[in-house]
Amino acid sequence: MSIAEAIIKDVQALSESKQAEVLDFVQYLRLKAEKQEIKDWADFSLSSAMRGMEDQEAPYSLNDIKESFT
Repeated sequence: MSIAEAIIKDVQALSESKQAEVLDFVQYLRLKAEKQEIKDWADFSLSSAMRGMEDQEAPYSLNDIKESFT
């Protein structure tokens, strides 16, 4: 018996209200995994875009960061 089949068998033995709780939890887990995948891709994209730039000299210094109010 596969894991999915065992889950289905056990869920079918629950009351409808408990089945709804299981569904909510499964949807939460799926959403959490989707958010993590999006974050992983964003991190990968940023690291790919910045690859090789760590050896470049910065075009600005700390002295260039000034805020003036006139």
